[in-house]
Amino acid sequence: MKGPYPEIQAVIAYIHEQIHEPLALQDLAKYAGYSPYHFSRIFKEQIGLSPLYYVSALRLQKAKDLLLQTNLSVRDIGLEIGQQSLGTFTTRFTDRVGVSPAHFRQSQLQTDQQLRSLQNLTRWHAQKPHHDPTIEGTIHTETPFKGIVFVGLFAKPIPEGLPLYGTIVSSEGHFVLPHVQPGTYYLMATSVSWGMHAKDILLPHQTLRGRSRSPITVKPTGKVPHQNVTLHPPRLGDPPILISLPLLMSRFLSRFNHGQQI
Repeated sequence: MKGPYPEIQAVIAYIHEQIHEPLALQDLAKYAGYSPYHFSRIFKEQIGLSPLYYVSALRLQKAKDLLLQTNLSVRDIGLEIGQQSLGTFTTRFTDRVGVSPAHFRQSQLQTDQQLRSLQNLTRWHAQKPHHDPTIEGTIHTETPFKGIVFVGLFAKPIPEGLPLYGTIVSSEGHFVLPHVQPGTYYLMATSVSWGMHAKDILLPHQTLRGRSRSPITVKPTGKVPHQNVTLHPPRLGDPPILISLPLLMSRFLSRFNHGQQI
């Protein structure tokens, strides 16, 4: 995070506390003691997202929580996070989580099975260098764990929607994302330990995570610098992990037998 701005941290804590209430940009800026323009600029510099996009992401995270922890209908959950239209809520949720609200709610058993399948793999495909545009890097962790790491390239500095390119690697170490088309991307990674329960994977509030604050630019020619990604425990201000991790597990397992990456 760039520079000491305790006001931004205070606003983030306020957003978490008031996520069920209307949160206008002007009100958030006033709480921080800045003009809306100045507040938006500093917030995006610190968090990587605009204030209202961050609020929207937290509300979708709340919807995920409600889907698994309550018996509320999908319509009522949409209303709970401020979506008056069931269709709009379903579309937005599906676009940013990767599966529909109904599918997400029903996926706990499948998640357990997928994690066991990954744990039972006796080998992982060797990741070899490629001559086309490739992003390579090394995963480090602040705290030790045994499990898998999801690595993905996203269009925005938040893990939502399907990654444009991605893979799963076994614990810490080297990763390769080959065949990356020219463009600008944000690298995101998170871990899942072997002992985690399905609900903790579907609602990854406590998983280790890391991301590139600055975008990675891939050009038709030239090499992308080696990426060192350190996974850390969740911090206040980290964007929520909206993408369904079981969906990525399913895609990986489906393509693994063909020697491909997700």
